[in-house]
Amino acid sequence: MFRTNVLVNCNSVLVRFGKRSLSSKEGLPSSVRIVEVGPRDGLQNEKKNVDTHHKVNLINRLNECGLKTIEVTSFVSPKWVPQMADNHQVFQSIDKKADVNYPVLVPNLNGFENAIKAGAKEIAVFTAASEGFSKKNTNCSIDDSFKRIEQIVTLARQNSIKIRGYLSCVLGCPYEGNIDPKKVAQLTGRLYEMGCYEVSLGDTIGIGDPRSMEILLKNVLDVIPIESIAIHCHDTYGMALANVYVALKHGVSVFDSSVGGLGGCPFAPGASGNVATEDLVYMFEKLGIKTGVDFQALMKTGLQINSLLGRTTTSKIVQTLVTKEACKSK
Repeated sequence: MFRTNVLVNCNSVLVRFGKRSLSSKEGLPSSVRIVEVGPRDGLQNEKKNVDTHHKVNLINRLNECGLKTIEVTSFVSPKWVPQMADNHQVFQSIDKKADVNYPVLVPNLNGFENAIKAGAKEIAVFTAASEGFSKKNTNCSIDDSFKRIEQIVTLARQNSIKIRGYLSCVLGCPYEGNIDPKKVAQLTGRLYEMGCYEVSLGDTIGIGDPRSMEILLKNVLDVIPIESIAIHCHDTYGMALANVYVALKHGVSVFDSSVGGLGGCPFAPGASGNVATEDLVYMFEKLGIKTGVDFQALMKTGLQINSLLGRTTTSKIVQTLVTKEACKSK
């Protein structure tokens, strides 16, 4: 949480925070839950192998930031996603807190069975709102992807495993262009009715804007309750925070993000990474919305993982704070 005039040491940089806004805007949620997807969605497309112990360290550090949901890995074939080949080792090596959920992504029955063997208590299944993207991403049609999901969901429910759903390309597709919001709503409803307690609506290529987000949510809210909707924004066109704000105004209180803005999609040419968790937390706190996240620890974690990967954080607030302190020290 933000505190007034706190000094933070992040990679030897002292950062001062000013006073945050003290009251929430009318109509916005009083608190939100952030789903941290950095360890999975953020790292899965890194070409250089990230050692298992670095992944475990990242998750353990995120544990200490106050996040309550951390998506830690995916149980996919190492042939298709080499970076996730150590999924079993990662899941079993992390420190698990009783009040934190650690979902894992599973693409098929084999992945589900491996996830169960590793000890997973929550899984995420996925499909797309675009036939073109579905075929590129999973080599099957949307209907075929639902058949896979139905098999997984049946076994998951028998084993008392929580199920989260992902729906990609809800605001646009790199292969098909605009996506009909009514189609998105219908597919969202199918995932919900199958047993997904929550459906994350993904702007996979970051093409959405406030108007298209509003239209989408009005359609989706006709088929599932607001408490079962999550938003997953990419910041390709710099619209992620604006779209998140629109979702807040509609009552959405669950948002996916990636520490340091890690991630992207190999099947969505030109798409940049997920919205940075640091930027979400900063905006929420400025709006007086509780996150339960320690921004200082989060910022340090983001700087560390980006340094390890040889990258610069894409978080605008972290870039600004670090630059300001660097200028002051000259």
